[in-house]
Amino acid sequence: MSEDRRAYLGLGSNEGDRVACLQGAVDGLGATAGVHVVAVSPVYETEPVGGPPQGDYLNAVVAVETNLSPRDLLAVAKRLEAAAGRTPGGERWGPRPLDVDVLIVGHELVNEPDLIVPHARLFERHFVLAPLGDLDPALVVIPRSGWRGIRRTEVALDLPTPQ
Repeated sequence: MSEDRRAYLGLGSNEGDRVACLQGAVDGLGATAGVHVVAVSPVYETEPVGGPPQGDYLNAVVAVETNLSPRDLLAVAKRLEAAAGRTPGGERWGPRPLDVDVLIVGHELVNEPDLIVPHARLFERHFVLAPLGDLDPALVVIPRSGWRGIRRTEVALDLPTPQ
């Protein structure tokens, strides 16, 4: 294991109880050894990008301090998605109860077939950039004026209770 560094994970949900799915992911991250949740962004409601017709998403970004590798964080993400009811091999860009993306892990760079860090489409996705910018404005240096299909909500996710 390496020493702790800041990582950011993107959360999205557009099936079932979307708020509960997002909160479950935050709580699941907080219950994971080697992960300490330090901040959760405001929640945004966003139109789906690509894929079949489907409902709007709720999106947020979670900042964690972690000693886990990007690969280990991906395993945590997949575990949280499965716990929320997501089945592997679903329709690409289709509806889902929970999507967890590893966005940034310290200054690490990963370029593998199933994992790219920083996330390959990070700077194309307003539904990630808006909440990421709320947590660390220095990471998002593009103007927000042209963003469409994204609305900040009144929903607030709670930090997990310390174990």
